[in-house]
Amino acid sequence: MRIAHLILTHGHPAQLERLINKISYADDCIYIHVDLKTDIHTYRHLFNKPQIHFIQNRVKVYWGTFSIVQATINALTEILESSGSFDFLNLLSSQDYPLKSNKEIHDFLEANKEKAFMEFYDVYSVWKEAIPRIEKYFLTEYHFKGKHLVEGLLNKILPKRKLPYHLTAVGRSQWFTIPYTHAAFIVQYIKEHNKLIPFFKLTWGSDELFFQTILFNSPFRNKMINNNVRYIDWSDKKASPKTLTLADATKLLESGKLYARKFNIIIDSNVLDYIDEQIQSRSSLL
Repeated sequence: MRIAHLILTHGHPAQLERLINKISYADDCIYIHVDLKTDIHTYRHLFNKPQIHFIQNRVKVYWGTFSIVQATINALTEILESSGSFDFLNLLSSQDYPLKSNKEIHDFLEANKEKAFMEFYDVYSVWKEAIPRIEKYFLTEYHFKGKHLVEGLLNKILPKRKLPYHLTAVGRSQWFTIPYTHAAFIVQYIKEHNKLIPFFKLTWGSDELFFQTILFNSPFRNKMINNNVRYIDWSDKKASPKTLTLADATKLLESGKLYARKFNIIIDSNVLDYIDEQIQSRSSLL
């Protein structure tokens, strides 16, 4: 069992290093996409570690735009073109952290070798607040004076947008753990369907729809599990999830999830210390 961990980061070098140290295990490899707006030399102390690889084709990532999808596509492409052979592709941010030991995670994935763990709620029947993302025009990828006026005009005079290739739109959380074969299918599908990227470039928050929609409309549909095995707290009802602290530790560890997000060691590093202690304690009893 080998995992290729893909970490998207735009900062938090100390927290990234802590995450890397925690998930480094056996023959797994770690691939890191550093936002092009960030000086990659901030991470130069990690350059020569054999299991760590930095994505070369970097992009500037902006919240809510297609750029985070493009960063992920670029990274998946480079991973697939590498000499590595993996069983799973695990997408993380540098503000994620495991809730189980590496052995427990490997054992879980070994027992679920062909399953894809991601959220894929149907947009038109379940995740209805995402319908405007599909039907309206969003110019988040573009930067020019009067952009919002043009955007409003487009949505007033043009018909509602429709997904190309008669795809069914699904999604929610962007983070996933999927078989390597599924990642290869996604990259090949994108190459063969040239209307897909232009459509999603006009979609706000496309990272929460893009990869799930491709797999849901593929032969792998019956292998998808609507659970991304991550603990994420949206109780604050904000655009970003709650930053987890020591007060959340019990809920985190009782969740049964493999990972959690998001953490900020400047705000509270004690929660990560506590998680480490509990994992170590549990492992010693096995």
